Amino acid sequence: MKVEIVTKEDLDNFRQILLADLTKVIKRPDPAQPWLKSYEVRKLLKISAGTLHRLRAKGILPFSRVGGTFLYKNEDVQKLVELNIEKR
Repeated sequence: MKVEIVTKEDLDNFRQILLADLTKVIKRPDPAQPWLKSYEVRKLLKISAGTLHRLRAKGILPFSRVGGTFLYKNEDVQKLVELNIEKR
């Protein structure tokens, strides 16, 4: 059985790498990014493609269509979230 010694420096390097990886995974869309694609909205709101379609069809979430791509204003998505905050 091979024994490896782990130093504080090794642990610090691991921490920095782990933090960088986690930051990439949980990074939220940049508020400066004015438009979001459908997959970004679905990921942000944790909804299905069908639910996003219903939000479009009912006029709840405004959108723009360029070719076959639906685009949503980041501020409209944020407003939708804020309007649906449940008060307990």
